[in-house]
Amino acid sequence: MASNDDAAAAAANGNGKQEQPSLNVLAQYVKDLSFESPGAPNSLRGRDKAPGIAINVNVNANPLSDKQFDVNLTLNAKASFDQEVLFNVELVYGGVFAISGFPQEHMLPILFIECPRLLFPFPPLMLDPIDFAQMFQQRIAEDQAASKVQVS
Repeated sequence: MASNDDAAAAAANGNGKQEQPSLNVLAQYVKDLSFESPGAPNSLRGRDKAPGIAINVNVNANPLSDKQFDVNLTLNAKASFDQEVLFNVELVYGGVFAISGFPQEHMLPILFIECPRLLFPFPPLMLDPIDFAQMFQQRIAEDQAASKVQVS
């Protein structure tokens, strides 16, 4: 016999059988990885201007069953200088997700926004310019201070 608390919970959920929304990562994998540097070692020499870099990202999702989906991130990065390809990187990184309890109209945003965020959760690495001259001067000053302490 159900208690009053169970009956109240069932009434709050409509019929008590409503599934809670859930999104779980079941697996992550590298499907394809390629790095090419066709002009090496000549492509590594210094240049008077920066190479052109093109980065493309694409997301694909395919159902594996009613509640499981395969989501793939395809990342391509290519650097070139004039007509010379310096490097070309291709990565297909995938994940298998169990998704249930969401309304149908939320499925595409979950598959194409939330799942890729879980696969690629890193914020971009943004570094301020490094003042190597200042770093060098600081190190010289520290070395000089240390030598004065040792002499005294």
